[in-house]
Amino acid sequence: MRVSCLQENLARGLSIAGRAVSSRMSLPILSNVLVSTDEGRLRLSSTNLEIAITCSVGAKVEEEGAIAVPARTFADFVSTLPAQPLSMAADMATQTLHIQCGRTKANLKGSPAEDFPSRVVAPPDGAIELDAELLRRMVSQVTFAAAPDMERPILAGVLADFEGDRLTLVAADSFRLSVRRAQLAAEVEEGSRNIIPARALNEVARIAGESESPVHMQVLEERSQVLFRIGDVELVSQLVMGVFPDYNQIIPKAYLTRTVVDTKELLAAVRRTSIIARGANNIIRFQIRAEEADEPSHLTVSAVAAELGDNVVDLDALVEGESTRVAFNAKYLSDLLDAISTENVVLETSSPSSPGVFRPVGPDAEDFTHIIMPMYVAD
Repeated sequence: MRVSCLQENLARGLSIAGRAVSSRMSLPILSNVLVSTDEGRLRLSSTNLEIAITCSVGAKVEEEGAIAVPARTFADFVSTLPAQPLSMAADMATQTLHIQCGRTKANLKGSPAEDFPSRVVAPPDGAIELDAELLRRMVSQVTFAAAPDMERPILAGVLADFEGDRLTLVAADSFRLSVRRAQLAAEVEEGSRNIIPARALNEVARIAGESESPVHMQVLEERSQVLFRIGDVELVSQLVMGVFPDYNQIIPKAYLTRTVVDTKELLAAVRRTSIIARGANNIIRFQIRAEEADEPSHLTVSAVAAELGDNVVDLDALVEGESTRVAFNAKYLSDLLDAISTENVVLETSSPSSPGVFRPVGPDAEDFTHIIMPMYVAD
């Protein structure tokens, strides 16, 4: 292999591909990045066997070839080079990658490309085109609600439900549920329901945020994988096998109290009271007051900890229905409010022991629904 390219392009490619590098000591080859040529381009590939990322870099290819080299060492070294053209040549006999940039030369010891897992090649058709910015927003509003570990693989994933011209993303753990719907530019020929690891979707959203290209998604059913193509980057992830819970049964169909409050003010109040809530199992209390003859409706956010003290924040709110109280986990509230971009947010409640239903206030309010289970607080 003999190629030349720009240092900044190579550094960017290594930064993207490096997100899938594994640190498993049992499989040392996975700590490498595969440097290969394909159809006149330079490809950088990495995998941890759960997700794989391939980034294509514009280059002048003089001789085809491939070699696997330590990902961190390669990326750290390239990042220190000056922003100018560099050349690379692989010596297959000694499995060494020779690098030259200006007056700097280096030799990196590598491994045979044959030891690296093979790249998944998708069929030429069957991909669904998604708007990159829309997908990025959708992912940011659901993945934080997925379970944080793989002990419960289904709940560590996100349900992607395609039906007609609608896409629904759903994530849930045992205490919260996030549902985000969106209309697609065109109908999908065949509907599908697949569970994609939340980590993989977060990587797709991060890559999409750095690109102006649309996202092409393709489910490879025979391999139980999904492939995303964003410009010069491909990400392949294993699908999670199993049945996602029926989330529609979890969403309450009615409420007794509807509270509308300023999103930024509520987020600030939650962050302020969460300092005291740390000493009380992270519990934040909402006291919702309906309008009375001598007092306008309002929302009181508070936290009480026996060893720390207490604090209270009073907020203007529009309350329809009965006065009530309910308590939530501070982190869950903060995660949700960070994901809402509208000026106001609505909370629908029925009792202190019933789930709280949160929605943004706006023309697309029904497209985003978030459920948080309440916490028990003794009177």
